[in-house]
Amino acid sequence: MSNRAGMLPMDSPSGTAAGGAGKRQRFFSPSVIRSFSLVVAIAAVWAIFAAVTNGVFIEPRNLSNLMRQTAVTGILAVGMVMVIVTAEIDLSVGSLVGLSGMAAVVAQTVVHAGLVTSVLIGLAVGFAIGALQGCLTAYARIPSFIVTLGGLLAWRGVAQGISSGSTYPVEIPSFTALGQAYASPRLGIILTILAAAGIAWLVLRGRMLQKRHGLEPWSAVGVVIRIVVPSMLIVAFVVTLNAYAGVPIPVLILVVIALAGSFLMANTTFGRRLYASGGNPEAARLSGINVRGQILLAFCVMGLLSGVAGIIYAARLASAAPDAGTLLELDAIAACVIGGTSLMGGRGTVLGACLGALFMASLDNGMSLKDVPDFVQNIVKGGILVLAVGLDVFARRRD
Repeated sequence: MSNRAGMLPMDSPSGTAAGGAGKRQRFFSPSVIRSFSLVVAIAAVWAIFAAVTNGVFIEPRNLSNLMRQTAVTGILAVGMVMVIVTAEIDLSVGSLVGLSGMAAVVAQTVVHAGLVTSVLIGLAVGFAIGALQGCLTAYARIPSFIVTLGGLLAWRGVAQGISSGSTYPVEIPSFTALGQAYASPRLGIILTILAAAGIAWLVLRGRMLQKRHGLEPWSAVGVVIRIVVPSMLIVAFVVTLNAYAGVPIPVLILVVIALAGSFLMANTTFGRRLYASGGNPEAARLSGINVRGQILLAFCVMGLLSGVAGIIYAARLASAAPDAGTLLELDAIAACVIGGTSLMGGRGTVLGACLGALFMASLDNGMSLKDVPDFVQNIVKGGILVLAVGLDVFARRRD
């Protein structure tokens, strides 16, 4: 499949028909439709859970907990998008989250490492394992499914080995704050303004790039919608969280990573090459792109973000357990697929993955509030994942 979507991933029309039909196609591009459809789906899920829990679900305290739950899955989803866009997969991230968090906490306990040192150890473990798995996939040409399936077992075993099967408590209060603290309401307002300004800059820059490349730019209405709708959602989000205790620190970390990931994927050579490598590897090679190098970089980013998620996960629980992060890989993959990332590569956005993470976390949170049995929750989430992949396959066949 030709990968024009890779050139303009935030709003990638599949054609350039002239006239009214072309304008409608550009305004209602697939990525925009998926994003707004997912927002509507999330709103519907929230409305249902608000009704069945007598409003408990939408109370500021629960929404704060929900966003904290979303942070870890969302961070993993940002990295997973990059891996899946290259037509690869990483099944080891849940185990890597557990190992990275364990390494950081054990460093505090055994060698009495400080905050910075323990955090760097956790990040280094994630990055190194991501690089190893990327090398095995890209250069040893072992299928990523096998490499990371082996990693799922191996890294869990390493975490159990270095901990002797025991749970280690976090010793540094400032480390715990990374998963449990809140930003002040004033800081939340300042960040809201900065986020809205960032959205406006990205949208206007995207419109400028369209003009530069000879494409018909978004209409004025389209630009306004792309700026106003996300900005209003952010304002509502911050106001709600400020009504409880402020924006959780893990959520701020997620926002920073998501914005950086969006910029990389949509506005840099690195992002365009990722899309090209997954959408049409042979054409990418012929155009001079180092496809293997792109795969390696994607896995390195995935490993680093797994380290970040592992640190936040351990900090949130104030401990590191050998079974931490179990099945997080499935949540991350489901978040990406639900958000419109194609498992066949070449298509997907960070925004969609983050919305998918929020959707999955909303299901977990709402069903937990209603004391839905774990087996039912697994059935529901598994069914949604299969449905999302089925819809992607159908869309590919139609295209």
